[in-house]
Amino acid sequence: MGNNIDNLALWEEYASTKKPSIREELIVKYAHIVKYIAGRLSIYFGTNVEYDDLIGYGVLGLIDAIDKFDLTKGVKFESYASLRIRGSIIDSIRSMDWVPRSLRQKSKAIEKAYWELECELGHSVTDEEVAKKMGISLEKFSRLIRDVNISTVLSLDEVLEQNFETSIKNSSVGKTERPESYLSIIEVKSMLIKAIRDLPPKERKVIALYYYENLTLREISAVMEVSESRVSQLHTKAITRLSVKLAKDRTLLFS
Repeated sequence: MGNNIDNLALWEEYASTKKPSIREELIVKYAHIVKYIAGRLSIYFGTNVEYDDLIGYGVLGLIDAIDKFDLTKGVKFESYASLRIRGSIIDSIRSMDWVPRSLRQKSKAIEKAYWELECELGHSVTDEEVAKKMGISLEKFSRLIRDVNISTVLSLDEVLEQNFETSIKNSSVGKTERPESYLSIIEVKSMLIKAIRDLPPKERKVIALYYYENLTLREISAVMEVSESRVSQLHTKAITRLSVKLAKDRTLLFS
């Protein structure tokens, strides 16, 4: 209780004075949020972006959150700041635009290979099968997975949202005509759960540890006793499989 009162007094003083010294105190007080979010987002970038750089981008978001936070809104600062920090890190990475167009094209090629093989074979395909489909060596495929991880920052929540929104857009029957024809968010979630269950064990474990246990890249690496880059690769493959699987199920549903 006392700590909350102290925090409130600090925020009230900063709101009225905007003293740099108080802002510095607030930055230190909430720096742990930056570290946590940077640790979480590092799963998308592996060794391609330094953790310290993510921290730096996140601190900019924290400062922005502190300056724009409104006590009267009744919003918890940690929740508000988390969105600002995550957005700052992602925007900073994207603004650098150092992901070449060819890499984005390769990312699409990987998705296409997964799609075609999933439809053809009817099971979760292996790295060897995808590499063969793409006409490249397994080693090159592994490097490609590592690299394309940075071409998009796509989370499980975004996969769910995109498939729900696309399902609605793809429906040929108007909402007012036959509301029952729309794929509800519950059905999409059901598809996602099944798709997660069908993932290879290691990819399923990464998804569980990251999205359900809320562990950082470093923590998942320690739990699974594999390198951080390996965890990042497993995450990329899992998200790719889930996107393809949901898209395929949606296509079958509306065909």
